[in-house]
Amino acid sequence: MQQAQLTQPLFTIRDATVRRAGKNILCINSFDLAVGEKIAVLGPNGSGKSTLIQLLTREVLPLHRKTPPVCFKGNARAVRSDVYKSLGVVSSTMQDEITVHLSVEEVVEGGCFGTLGLPFHVSSTPETAMKAAEAISLLGISDLATRDIMTLSSGQARRVLIARALVNNPETLVFDEPCSGLDPEGMHHIRSAMRTLAQLGKGIVLVTHYPEDIIPEISRVVLLKEGEVFDDGAKQEMLSSKKISKLFDIDLICECRRVGDDEYFSLVSTY
Repeated sequence: MQQAQLTQPLFTIRDATVRRAGKNILCINSFDLAVGEKIAVLGPNGSGKSTLIQLLTREVLPLHRKTPPVCFKGNARAVRSDVYKSLGVVSSTMQDEITVHLSVEEVVEGGCFGTLGLPFHVSSTPETAMKAAEAISLLGISDLATRDIMTLSSGQARRVLIARALVNNPETLVFDEPCSGLDPEGMHHIRSAMRTLAQLGKGIVLVTHYPEDIIPEISRVVLLKEGEVFDDGAKQEMLSSKKISKLFDIDLICECRRVGDDEYFSLVSTY
């Protein structure tokens, strides 16, 4: 198995609590993520999914412990700049942050500097321009390179943000609700892009409400509910109708269909 070959954890979490306004919003007793691992984090709104990602990226910090709760590659004192050398993050909310007219090339090249577009004090270089062009090509959107991102469809803009996350060649891509607000065509292209990256050996952390987003290359699913790990295990076990119904507190049928060697999951509810 691929997972057996992965030795050093990318992240290790032990006894981590995130508190906001005097209330615990996330409590993780034990969580490990291996380099190159492909997982999905599934749960209802308010379950702590986005907070878990922010915990990994150092955007939020857990309560202090004598033994630091979160380690990145064995380093308990890693800073955000260390983490972002290995992680590329794509969030549907990033699209809302783009409020000025920028070309696709500029948006993607800005990923070299951790910004949406080139910073005012920075000029494009042949190296950063090449990185941007390669990422744009990999996502199959070279025809959009000179377009104004504010003129693109939501699905096209989301693929631009994936290219932006790729420019520094991260080991792992984090997708936080990547298909939110997209039509079926947009969803298709985003899920296809995730598959391409997974097949190239990139680690994938997918945060979602929907089993439909879980690409065949993902083998592990973490279920979150009320700020805690509800369950964690193999995809086929976690995506059973019984577990998913308990996770969302309604009767749901989680169906699996096979296309060749690939498995695709979907939800059916009665109302």
